Amino acid sequence: MADRMAVLLLAHGTPDSLDEVPEYLRNVTGGRPIPDAVIEEVRHRTSMIGKSPLTKLTQEQGRLLAKELGVPVYVGMRNWRPYIADVVKQMLEDGTTSAVVICLAPQNSRTSVGLYKRAVMQAVEDRMRILFIEAWADHPLLAQAFSERLRPVWERVSNETGAPVPVVFTAHSVPQRTVEAHDGQPADPYAEEAKRTAASVAERVPELRHWRFAFQSQGMSGGPWLGPTVEETLTALHQEGHKAVVIQPIGFLCDHIEVLYDIDIAFREFGKQLGMRIERPESLNNSPLLIGALADIARQGLAQLAS
Repeated sequence: MADRMAVLLLAHGTPDSLDEVPEYLRNVTGGRPIPDAVIEEVRHRTSMIGKSPLTKLTQEQGRLLAKELGVPVYVGMRNWRPYIADVVKQMLEDGTTSAVVICLAPQNSRTSVGLYKRAVMQAVEDRMRILFIEAWADHPLLAQAFSERLRPVWERVSNETGAPVPVVFTAHSVPQRTVEAHDGQPADPYAEEAKRTAASVAERVPELRHWRFAFQSQGMSGGPWLGPTVEETLTALHQEGHKAVVIQPIGFLCDHIEVLYDIDIAFREFGKQLGMRIERPESLNNSPLLIGALADIARQGLAQLAS
C-alpha cells in the first residue's frame, strides 16, 4: 500500500460562544473545578472582543500551507472543536498512514507542546506513523515574519514620538512550578526559547536598540507564574521616561483573546493610566513568511518520513 502522508497543525482552541466558556475552561484545566469568578471574567473578556478568531485563522493557515505543500493539511484543537482525537479519526478514515505534526506554539513547553503531543499519541495509538516537531522557536523565517510586522509600526511610532521607542516582546506565562527541574526532569526550555525568538526578531531590526521581554496573561490560579509581567515592565519603562511602547507577542501566531483583549484592551488601558501610548504590530495570521516557515519544517519532516 502506498504511503499517504499529511500534515497536522495543532492549536489551543477557543469556544464558539459565551455559553460554551465553562465547558471550554474545564477542558483547559483537565476537569478541575473552576471558580465562578474566573468563568465570568473569561466570559467578560471574550464578550469584549466579540469572538476569538483563533480557529478560523488557524484553519486558514492550514489551507495556505496545503496549497504550498500539495499534501493534505489538517487542523486539530486541544481544548475545543475540532478536537485532536476527532481530526486524527478523520485522517485515518481518509487513509493517512504517516503525518508530520506541528504545534502552532513555536516555543517548547511541557505545559503546551507536551500536552499536545500526548493528545496526538493517545488518539493515534499505533495506527499512523507520526513525526512530531518538538519546537521551532529558532526558525529564521519565523523571526523574519515577526520583524516584517514589527518594523513599520516601530518606525511610525518612533517618528511620531520624535525618538526611538522601546519594544516589549511577550509570550504567554506559565506556572513557575511547571518549568522547574523536578523528578529527574530537566528544566523546561520554554522561557529561554521564547527569549531567543525575541532576540532573533530584534536582530532583524538593527535600528532597535531598546527592547525588553515580558510574560503576559498570567493565569488566575494560585502560585507564582513566570515574570516579569507586562504591567511591571511598562511601569519600569514609564519610570525611565518613555511615553510610548510597542508590544509584540512572539509566542502567538494569530489573533485571539490574549492578543485582542490582553494587549489591545487591558495593556492599552494600563498604559493610558500611566500616560503611555501602547501600539501593537499586526499578528502573523496569514503571513507568507509564516507559511514559508511551516512549509520548510513540514517538507523536512515529510522527507524524513519518506526515507
